[in-house]
Amino acid sequence: MGTINRRELLSQLLPNPEDFLIVSGLAGASKDTSELTDDGSNLFTMAGTMGASVPMALGVALSAPSEHVIAVAGDGELMMGIGSLPTVASMMPENLTIICVDNGMHAETGGQLGHTSRRTNLAVMAEGAGIPSIKTIENPDQIADAAKFIMNDPGPRFLWARVSDGPPSAYKRDFDLALRRQIFRDAYLAKT
Repeated sequence: MGTINRRELLSQLLPNPEDFLIVSGLAGASKDTSELTDDGSNLFTMAGTMGASVPMALGVALSAPSEHVIAVAGDGELMMGIGSLPTVASMMPENLTIICVDNGMHAETGGQLGHTSRRTNLAVMAEGAGIPSIKTIENPDQIADAAKFIMNDPGPRFLWARVSDGPPSAYKRDFDLALRRQIFRDAYLAKT
């Protein structure tokens, strides 16, 4: 696994998170993105919808082509919705970046080892799906180049960030999902 501290990753990758529409997956991804944005209006977090962050972000990217859209998913969630990668490649939204924060385990359910801690290579899977721009990072020295990758490489982009097994942010996100959906909708409509 990598040596990146996940609690430091997103703030370095996305130093101006307000410039993006962000859709995050479950658990650690939602805690990390909620802290990054302070539960900002440009963030839609998932709950109980494992595997849905990439398809949701794809829909946002297609419907708001002038906005830069980020999907943040954990490795377990991405594996649950792996079929979304070929769909992203088929639709080719230039404004979409997928960030997989991979700790190689299912931390929310007890720390069981995930597929990527064994043999599964998500970068190879993204390449096979047809994603044109792919980058893997495993140590903190690679984060600055990854931030440039997000802003400059042709989309859609897939960033596989292999992090250490430390905990996600301790941020207590707002779990009023109906309200959060409305807040994100209003921010989305203001940008489109």
